[in-house]
Amino acid sequence: MTPIRVVIVDDHAVFREGLRALLARVNEIDVVGEAATTGDAISQVAETHPDVVLMDLHIPGEGGIHATSVVVGGLAPPAVLVLTMNADDSHVRRAIAAGARGYLLKDAQPDAIVRAIISLHEGQLVFDAGIAEQILQPGHTQSTARPFPTLTAREYEVLERLSLGLRNEAIAARLGISTKTVQNTVSAIFIKLRARDRGHAIAIARDAGVGSTG
Repeated sequence: MTPIRVVIVDDHAVFREGLRALLARVNEIDVVGEAATTGDAISQVAETHPDVVLMDLHIPGEGGIHATSVVVGGLAPPAVLVLTMNADDSHVRRAIAAGARGYLLKDAQPDAIVRAIISLHEGQLVFDAGIAEQILQPGHTQSTARPFPTLTAREYEVLERLSLGLRNEAIAARLGISTKTVQNTVSAIFIKLRARDRGHAIAIARDAGVGSTG
């Protein structure tokens, strides 16, 4: 198995060193870069093409949320796992809206961080238990003119085409992204919409008017 390529983004050198030491003991993971600022994070991702980015929110520059939105905007975006001390609801939602696929607190157990990296690489979403309760509470969403505000812009684009009955390959061709990216995005959509399967997700989307105009 090819190791999961990881970039660590945090402005505290001691924390980065601790994470690197932890992950160095895991055969399935290879740390390919580190960054301490927003600009360095974006540059490291562009240079090393990681599978997963461990992202602190409070880094010098525009911050981790901005860095997340930039690095997930490419054709083969990495999965971003936020690692922070901040469990504030507004930060969680902004990170998810920017494209983060996971959100853990820095006091998470080491094995939980390792499992999260592997799970994200497999296309799953990973959230601290308390945070998961926040974002999945019925009716606990920010008001917006667009249905499903917890979906990222990319996820909403995929949902629109999914609701039209397009298969993953066709969605990938229309959006100019890889089929694997579509597969991972569809998995994220299922979780956020609490959909049992593809047909259920389509029904939920159409009930909300998504894709009804083609």
